[in-house]
Amino acid sequence: MSRLRPNAIANWLLAVAILVFAMVVVGGITRLTESGLSITEWKPVSGAIPPLSESAWMEAFAKYRQIPEYQLINKGMTLAQFKFIYFWEFIHRLLGRLIGLAFALPLAWFALRRAIPGGYGWRLTALLALGGLQGAIGWWMVASGLTLRTDVSHYRLATHLLTALFILGGLVWTALDLKALAADPASRPARLTGFAAIVLAILAIQLLFGAYTAGLNAGLVTDQWPLMNGQFFPGVTQTGRSLADAVFNDPAIIHFIHRWWAMVVVVALVILARRLKKIAARPVSIAIHSAFGTQILLGIATVMTGVSLTLAVLHQAVGALVVAATVWGAHVVGRNKESRS
Repeated sequence: MSRLRPNAIANWLLAVAILVFAMVVVGGITRLTESGLSITEWKPVSGAIPPLSESAWMEAFAKYRQIPEYQLINKGMTLAQFKFIYFWEFIHRLLGRLIGLAFALPLAWFALRRAIPGGYGWRLTALLALGGLQGAIGWWMVASGLTLRTDVSHYRLATHLLTALFILGGLVWTALDLKALAADPASRPARLTGFAAIVLAILAIQLLFGAYTAGLNAGLVTDQWPLMNGQFFPGVTQTGRSLADAVFNDPAIIHFIHRWWAMVVVVALVILARRLKKIAARPVSIAIHSAFGTQILLGIATVMTGVSLTLAVLHQAVGALVVAATVWGAHVVGRNKESRS
């Protein structure tokens, strides 16, 4: 009897994907509550235990009071207020540790049981390594806001968020491959088609500028839609900038790009969904339409409410669901092409 457990491994990967989704949501809350710089050290092991005494809390608070965010923005913050922002950053990091254990321990167990199908060991190991790298990227991001700035680099924030979403996509894609293998032992992994790659690239650009929008608080540039402060094109917020500098650093231009590149994403996803419907993959088509439709409405509502915390968190959460649905669609297209070749 075969020891291979493709279906069990697929279910485990989907469970980890849910944890990564939760991590993205908590990360959004951490950012929107300005909590990300509350823990000024990176201690992967001992940092799993929060301050347990009044003196430990005062020590952590004293370290926070040394950074520019406190000195220039939050001066006078009480210990109770500090505990609130500390809570969200601590939960975010704790969830990261939990995901690491939830991936590493079952992976070791499946490997020892020789339950991993051929060709998947390297992929699972790569996902584990990428998860470890993500922890380091997170600290690299936080470190950018501890000395000369009152916030983190939007470039590093984008790297952190897009890596999380890439991991989410990798988990979903690999789980779907294993589900197919469980149903048919002769099944081969799906191939990423050229069309699906283009759709994912278009989506990745939107995610990148969404991360820049978050990192620069560009959502606060205007509370109007479809105009921006009475204009279609807002112009740069700081004169003298080159076009390249404005595209990647000017909040108004970044907001403009994120707002209207979304329409390019919609067109790409509609075409993908229609192709899926033609090959009798209607559930995937519905998932894609539902995800991007909800996301567009949430994006508009987030802007018009002056970046409401609840709506902004939902916008980030549904963005992750758009990624998962698009990866699912790309996988189905790839499997369909594979079965016909």
